[in-house]
Amino acid sequence: MRFAAIADIHGNHLALEAVLADIRAQGIEEKEIVNLGDFFSGPLEAGRTADLLMPLGLTSVRGNHDRYLIEQDPAAMHASDAAAYGQLSSSHLSWIRSLPFDTVYRGKVYLCHATPKDDNLYWLESVSPEGFVFLKPIEAIEALAEGIDLPLILCGHSHIPRAVRLSDGRLIVNPGSVGCPAYDDELPYYHKVEAGHPLASYAILEKMAAGWTSQFRTVAYDHMAMSALAAERGRADWAGALATGWVR
Repeated sequence: MRFAAIADIHGNHLALEAVLADIRAQGIEEKEIVNLGDFFSGPLEAGRTADLLMPLGLTSVRGNHDRYLIEQDPAAMHASDAAAYGQLSSSHLSWIRSLPFDTVYRGKVYLCHATPKDDNLYWLESVSPEGFVFLKPIEAIEALAEGIDLPLILCGHSHIPRAVRLSDGRLIVNPGSVGCPAYDDELPYYHKVEAGHPLASYAILEKMAAGWTSQFRTVAYDHMAMSALAAERGRADWAGALATGWVR
């Protein structure tokens, strides 16, 4: 069994196009891709991303920013969600509503956006009061995996490509972000998440004789075009992140 996992596209249709092309080049068909949420939020091309993504019929789960798009009053949305909402049609929003919080892929792989009970909590990382982002203790990671009796668990949300092997052999993998290589957030404390590069990230998962393995891949695309678009739309923070993979 071999398939690809993508997450956190955030309206970056050029990054998504490049990742899909790379996945095909690895011999993986579209029906063998899972999508871990946060598809559209951001100042980029939410509508074009939706038009590209929806016809693929990928096994998908809803992320926290996808939930904001269907639960919040547009007037109360933060800037990135409001920008995406303004580009989405009623059919796009209906598609988001149709997606589950979590699901199981082919009876073997658990999928969620962030954690099994909270779509806005990092599973594999903690944030210190000083704003440092670091790997959680294994005990805390395992506590969040309690009750998931599957050998492979996939999550997104933090945009950090990472694999953690639990003490019982289960593997948790975050494929990283397709379309947003860096951001900052106020909760639980102010912090930055930075890939340190502007490339699109995803992962290939494969069941081998000895168990599941993960291959993290980075893909080049015209990131400066998306950086320029963010700048045109008054989002210097996104422009810098897309250009460099750092928050400055």
